Amino acid sequence: MRYEVLGPLRVSDANGPVPITARKTETVLAVLLARTGQVVSVDDLVRELWPQGPPPRARDAVYVYVSQLRKLLARGGEPEPIITRAPGYVLWTLPQAIDFHALQEHLPTARGMMRERRYEEACDLLEKVVALWRGPVLNGLQSGPVVNAFAAWLQELQLECTELLVESKLMLSRDREVVSQLRCLIREHPLQETFYAQLMLALWRSGRQADALQVYRSARDTLHRELGLEPGCWLRNLQRTILEVRA
Repeated sequence: MRYEVLGPLRVSDANGPVPITARKTETVLAVLLARTGQVVSVDDLVRELWPQGPPPRARDAVYVYVSQLRKLLARGGEPEPIITRAPGYVLWTLPQAIDFHALQEHLPTARGMMRERRYEEACDLLEKVVALWRGPVLNGLQSGPVVNAFAAWLQELQLECTELLVESKLMLSRDREVVSQLRCLIREHPLQETFYAQLMLALWRSGRQADALQVYRSARDTLHRELGLEPGCWLRNLQRTILEVRA
């Protein structure tokens, strides 16, 4: 069985997709995947399924959803992945069966490559890692504390991977290549100062000093409007350097 969480939740086996159409059943699976190899209590599942407060007989409903999920995941005669373990359930599967484990494996390697200035290798690896994402993590299921925290953690890792990928391209002098990508990233993450700084650097090194300074003004206006803050040291120092070179 193959599980994909870096986007809408998808499950497949050797015969193709395994459809999980009931939203509550899908949420149960998302919680078990977020805590793969750990016991998830029935009470935790109740809180996840009904964060605003459980209905009567909520625990009985959880037993029904787990039973439905077991039937779906038993398709094709594969071993039962959901084990009853007091006070709840645990999902057992091979790490390589879940897409975010590839992220956990490759990201530390990419960090090491960057530290060792192996930028070509880091860039190749990070492009593969970034390609794992198919959209917002567990899109449509963010409702309870476990899934919300899991999604937020993976989204932070996605930002780190993207920042490192752009940095590796900048270190390889692929400045023009990253300009349009960074403009898109800034639209998606308008408070992420790193992307503004990377765009300023790419534009400056491409001979577009005026555009680079306009990016600084845009960052300053956005940060002041949204957070009441001035740009951080990196952005201010980069702006100062560009101005000094122009002078």
